[in-house]
Amino acid sequence: MAESPKINIMTAGHVDAGKSTLIGRLLFDSGAVREDQMRKMRELAKELKKETFEFAFLMDKLKEERERGVTIDIMHTPFQSKKYYYTVIDAPGHRDFVKNMITGASQADAAILVVSAKDGEGIQDQTKEHTFLLKVLGISQLIVAVNKMDAAKYDEGKFNSLIADIKKLLQSVGYKVDNMHFVPVSAFAGDNVFNKSSNMPWYKGPTLVDAMDGSISPPEQPTDKPLRIPIQDAYTITGVGTVPVGRVDTGILKVGDKLVFMPSGALGEVKTIEMFHKQQPEARPGDNIGFNVRGIGKGDVKRGDVAGHTSNPPTVAKEFTAQIIVLNHPTVVTVGYTPVFHCGTASVACKVEEIIAKIDPKTGAVVQEHPDFIKTGDAARIRVVPTKPIVVEKQSDIPQLARFAIRDMGQTVAAGIVLDVVKATK
Repeated sequence: MAESPKINIMTAGHVDAGKSTLIGRLLFDSGAVREDQMRKMRELAKELKKETFEFAFLMDKLKEERERGVTIDIMHTPFQSKKYYYTVIDAPGHRDFVKNMITGASQADAAILVVSAKDGEGIQDQTKEHTFLLKVLGISQLIVAVNKMDAAKYDEGKFNSLIADIKKLLQSVGYKVDNMHFVPVSAFAGDNVFNKSSNMPWYKGPTLVDAMDGSISPPEQPTDKPLRIPIQDAYTITGVGTVPVGRVDTGILKVGDKLVFMPSGALGEVKTIEMFHKQQPEARPGDNIGFNVRGIGKGDVKRGDVAGHTSNPPTVAKEFTAQIIVLNHPTVVTVGYTPVFHCGTASVACKVEEIIAKIDPKTGAVVQEHPDFIKTGDAARIRVVPTKPIVVEKQSDIPQLARFAIRDMGQTVAAGIVLDVVKATK
């Protein structure tokens, strides 16, 4: 049997919307998690008097395993549907969420936006921020899961009024909602996730998984582009050596390849490539891998580095020109502003050296040359100088490494794409 196409899907939405429970349910109902593993979670949830958290615990159990360095899959868990082999990217919640979400979104082919139908939860500020980020980070394939329908007594009216609001929100950031799926689910009770629910006879659409299979297409594989692997982490494993972990964005990685990691400049040769605990001869775009590299030592490679072939190394920017949209800034952005730019897995403070022009976000036409400042809602072209080395690529060359988000004061203030790069010289 031919291998199913691979799709990376992430969940987004407010911290209380039940994302982990939904993923736990997907894994359990698809058979990716065994009944005995689930039973342990149930007992644990009972002991801790958190009965509705058993599926979330499943994800947290994986998290704890990750922190002990047992698994190389970071936050990725696979399950199989009739049509695809999905890898779920569970971006952790709370304050640090957005940073992780940016990394997650830069790896995702599609997203499930999870909104709670429970009174008082619904669409919250975090839901809005995530929706905007998904759009800006280029995720066009989106499905909406209206979760906790059990807490809303499976009420059709409640579902309809909530999706009217969600549609408004999605349209306001530029999503087309006509062919989008809005699925009423209860992740905890198992309604409409993998299996059709008898609790909502009024809903005639597909289950969440059928909606995913029916509306998501696998990504095109940019195998003809130069190899780029943003590094998420690097583990030093006794008796094995240094194992960087990341997702192949573009190009093909093979055992025996000679690599350079930028901006650090570390060089090495690929000994083995591992995916979901199995050794592979090569890795292609979309693959989440750990790869053992001969010649690099502890501390040579870290999160934020990007691996490429020595024949075509990743681009380290001395400065770059970008187009940004200011999403949410409490005052104004002026020349000299130095917030943190997140690109791939890197986060580096960068200084706005020049505001070249304010532009119309819809047409790209220049509205004003060299304005003194830009504010929330404005789009602009800016020139940026990183305070320390960072890998970015031009949108026209490698769009995967041209997208970035700008964070300051604990929130995402802007997002954008790199139009041009002046390379750093040694």
